[in-house]
Amino acid sequence: MMQIKEIIHYLETVAPLSLQESYDNSGLIVGNPSDDVTGVLISLDSTEDIVQEAIDKNCNLIVAHHPIVFSGLKKINGKNYVERTIIKAIKNNIAIYACHTNLDNVLRNGVNQKIGETIGLKNMKVLVPKRNLLSKLITFVPVDHQEKVREAIFQAGAGQIGDYSHCSFNTTGEGTYKALEGANPYLGQIGEVHHEKEVKVEVIFPNYLQGAVVSALLKAHPYEEVAYDIISLNNSVSTIGSGVLGELPEEMPITDFLNHLKQKMQAGCIKYTEPHKETVKRIALCGGSGSFLLNDAKKHQADIFITSDYKYHQFFDAEGQIVIADIGHYESEQYTIDLFQELLQQQFEDLKIVKTSLNTNPVRYI
Repeated sequence: MMQIKEIIHYLETVAPLSLQESYDNSGLIVGNPSDDVTGVLISLDSTEDIVQEAIDKNCNLIVAHHPIVFSGLKKINGKNYVERTIIKAIKNNIAIYACHTNLDNVLRNGVNQKIGETIGLKNMKVLVPKRNLLSKLITFVPVDHQEKVREAIFQAGAGQIGDYSHCSFNTTGEGTYKALEGANPYLGQIGEVHHEKEVKVEVIFPNYLQGAVVSALLKAHPYEEVAYDIISLNNSVSTIGSGVLGELPEEMPITDFLNHLKQKMQAGCIKYTEPHKETVKRIALCGGSGSFLLNDAKKHQADIFITSDYKYHQFFDAEGQIVIADIGHYESEQYTIDLFQELLQQQFEDLKIVKTSLNTNPVRYI
C-alpha cells in the first residue's frame, strides 16, 4: 500500500512548501502522513460536502488547492464551516492536503501555466520572477573524482538554470593540506604537506535543496574533510514567481478574445474595463487574486490582464493603458483540479484518483 507521505513528497517536488507566500498555510492540514491511502479526492476547496464525498467514494486523502485553515484555530467546536469541516475530517480519518501559493508560484506544472494553456497562450514566462531563492555551492575536488561529485550534486537538484540542467563552472588549481595525527587522508601522508591538483566546481541550487545537495556532495567526495562554501544569491529565478506573461498565436479583436476567454474558462460573466485598443495579443494573467500585479502587467506592455477579485475602485487603475478582465476566483483556478489529476496519474499509475463532482464555487450568477 502507498502511504500519504509518498504522495506529499511527490507534490512537494513539483511545488516545494518553501515557495508558498508568508500568509499561506499549504501542506498537510489534517491527517497522519504514515496512513495508507485508499484513494485521493481532488478538489479546489475543502468543505463539509467535499469530506462527505471523500467518505462516500472511499478516499481518505483530499488534495485541495485552497487550505481550509489559513490562520490558527483557538477552538474547534463547529461554530463555522471551517471548524465543522475539520471535525468531520478527523472523525472519519480523512487527511486534507493543500497545495496553494506554492503551486501558483511555479511555472512548470503550475496554476498559471494551466490557465495559459487553456486559453491558448504561447511563449509563457513568469510575470514577476522571485529573488533570493538561490545559493551557490563552491567545492574543491581531486581531478579524478570531479565527474562523480558533479553528477551526485546534479542528481540532488543542483545545476538547473531555466531550461538547462547540469550547469557548472570548473577551474583547475592546486590544493594543499597537511594531515595531522588522527586523520585518515584520502591522499598524502600524516605530518606532510600534500599538494593535489584539484578542480573548483561551482553550481547553483534552490535554497530548499541545500540539505540534499550538501548530503550528496559529502557522500560522493573522497576527502575526509570536504571544503565547500555556500553563498546566498540575489538572482531572480525565471521559472518561479507571480503571474504569467504570454502571447496569443495571432492578434484577436478584443470582443472576440473576451468571448473566447469566457467560453474557455467557463465564466458566468467577465467584468472588464474599457478597451484601449481594438485587438489583443500579449496577455498577462494571475489565477486567484492578482490585482497586485497590475503595474507589472503594464510594464510588460500587456494588452489585457486576466485575474479575479477586483474591487470597484481598482478598475480605475487601468487608466486607459490596459484592459483588466475579472473572470472570477473559482473560474480562474478551477482547472487546478485537472492539473492535480494529471500530475498524480503520471506519477502513480495504480493510485485511485477521483476528481470531485461538486462545484464549490460560493458565487452564483443570474
